[in-house]
Amino acid sequence: MADYSVSTLWRYPVKSMAGEELARADVTSAGIYGDRAYALVDRANKRVGSAKSVRKFGELLKWSAQFKTPPKLGGGIPGVRFSGPDGVAIDSESRELASMLAASFGPDIALETIAGDGLMLEFAAGTLGGKHIDTTEVPVAGAAPRGTFFDFAAIHIVTTSTLRHLQKAHDNGGISVQRFRPNLLIDSGSEDGFIEDRWVGRTLAIGTASLRIMMPCPRCVMATLARPDLAADPTLLRLIAQMNMHDLGEIGRLPCAGVYAEVVTAGRVARGDRVRVE
Repeated sequence: MADYSVSTLWRYPVKSMAGEELARADVTSAGIYGDRAYALVDRANKRVGSAKSVRKFGELLKWSAQFKTPPKLGGGIPGVRFSGPDGVAIDSESRELASMLAASFGPDIALETIAGDGLMLEFAAGTLGGKHIDTTEVPVAGAAPRGTFFDFAAIHIVTTSTLRHLQKAHDNGGISVQRFRPNLLIDSGSEDGFIEDRWVGRTLAIGTASLRIMMPCPRCVMATLARPDLAADPTLLRLIAQMNMHDLGEIGRLPCAGVYAEVVTAGRVARGDRVRVE
């Protein structure tokens, strides 16, 4: 059996903003505790703030958000501290937050902790394929628990094999894992290629948690966008399309890197934990 382990862990307190690297994390049915706990919401249009909507929310990737105190199971979700691209920091409880969000993203933008019924995720036509080639919005949290802000599933995984495989083919050889914003980067040793694609339908035992791999993760323009420590890379999506297209049923044939997973058994995972493919 291959020897896999958890290389790094992340949670993203606010959807589409830079997140926090963790040494360990509690995993619940809604993913890593505190992950995408908040999101900006356009209340007037019932749209979630996601960098997939590049014109309105693409700049979110240049923001960061950290919990003011570490969230603990049973203790509620604490507030966050934002840092904008101009370096100005503000707390989620601040009276000035609403005006700051309005100035950056427009009127009727609010920080929310629950995805209300009818909330939609917006993106450019052509992001999906097949009969949905012209679709520009879908309900948020498609396969995740109701009320969450995930694009689709509660856990997103990438392997070091996938990164290495892409880096070999990339013009400058440098692709940061944070282009893909996973929850777990799994060290897959010397294996090469998009090996996590072979895990679809199987279960990963990690720490005291278990995760079922649901499907390859389709990529979109979001992976190419600039963020504070990464310049825009318009070639990346084309590269993935050349190397790893998958037929994802009614949403068409799409470029994929990484996989989506659902939580089978809640538990705790930590950096360095062995990963068993069952």
